[in-house]
Amino acid sequence: MTGGIGGRAWKFGDNVDTDVLSPGIYMKLPPEELAKHCLEAVDPAFAASVRLGDVVVGGENFGMGSSREQAPQALKILGVGAVLAKSFARIFYRNAFNLGLPALFFPQADEISAGDRIEVDLAAGQVRNLTTRKAYAVEPIPQHLLDMILAGGLMPHLKSILARERGA
Repeated sequence: MTGGIGGRAWKFGDNVDTDVLSPGIYMKLPPEELAKHCLEAVDPAFAASVRLGDVVVGGENFGMGSSREQAPQALKILGVGAVLAKSFARIFYRNAFNLGLPALFFPQADEISAGDRIEVDLAAGQVRNLTTRKAYAVEPIPQHLLDMILAGGLMPHLKSILARERGA
């Protein structure tokens, strides 16, 4: 799979806000410490149990609330490979891409159960539930955003572009 991600599904509902993704009480901690508290208000085991490549599946309005970029940053630090949701808060969606965390609109989120094995092909716009053997088509990530994700986010991507231009 080009741009492929795979792991367990972590299922959350509607209106998951940035205050549960990056709790305000821990905002002065270094990002790696803050990440240890990600989603603890809704799933206390999440931060300690999530593994590299796992996929967060949300409902409507994922990432609502304040504009803190620490919310997608915490998920990325914990190794989350992608966030699939029915809809996203606009600022969370943009922050996710800026930090290199893929976020895909996934209207079929209700068909995924916690613990399902999920594969996501970002470039092809494919989500496969290996547990149920169902496949879903989603809007693929455009190449320019895929390049940004693969570079690790907006800043690393811009640095690589500038380095290429200086070398040309």
